[in-house]
Amino acid sequence: MIVSRPVLEVLPPPDFALWLVIDATPYDFLPLHGGLASAEIGTAIASIAQHNAVAPEENRPPASADPLDDFLRGLLTTDRVHVPGGLRVTDTGTGFTLLPGCCTGLEERGDWLEVLDGNGWACFGHDPSPVAERVGDAVRLTVDEEGADSAVTEVRVDELRRSLGEAELDLIGFLHLAAVWAAEHVPDHAQEVTEVLARALGLPAPALPAPALPAPRADG
Repeated sequence: MIVSRPVLEVLPPPDFALWLVIDATPYDFLPLHGGLASAEIGTAIASIAQHNAVAPEENRPPASADPLDDFLRGLLTTDRVHVPGGLRVTDTGTGFTLLPGCCTGLEERGDWLEVLDGNGWACFGHDPSPVAERVGDAVRLTVDEEGADSAVTEVRVDELRRSLGEAELDLIGFLHLAAVWAAEHVPDHAQEVTEVLARALGLPAPALPAPALPAPRADG
């Protein structure tokens, strides 16, 4: 069975203390889906913000004295947010796994549809250099085009299309969790963070949860 899952390249800032994050190794992949724990969502948001950080001298709003505002500055002002990672494609029967390479992102996952319905070929980063190529009613997946002994497999077009649809559902689930997380952890920026993530992923922005009503005062 072919399983496609969206994965994010994590880059948690050192000594990060603005919210809870997991103990993650930089540049490892974190699968994104609708079942993440709060600290995993926090790690994803922190990593995306860190990847889109900007220097004060760039043509952006000046650095803020508030640590949270300053940390989110790049994410909320960058014209095109980069979400490093891509799709991890696994054949659960054989263990074959194709991972995204360097310098590619989830915002570019539409290239998979180009393989199925467009020019029939796409690469997904480098070091390694994964490639997908349409061959009739199948798609040939190569883990590293630059490697002479790279693992290669072929999957049916209809099976790959199904698994890509499931990956989209995972991203939708993640985005809804991120909206809930943002409303709780960065309430003053929740709307902006949610809309920026949705725009970067090419998905509709979910509505933020309604704020909790204050508990009624006891009579006395």
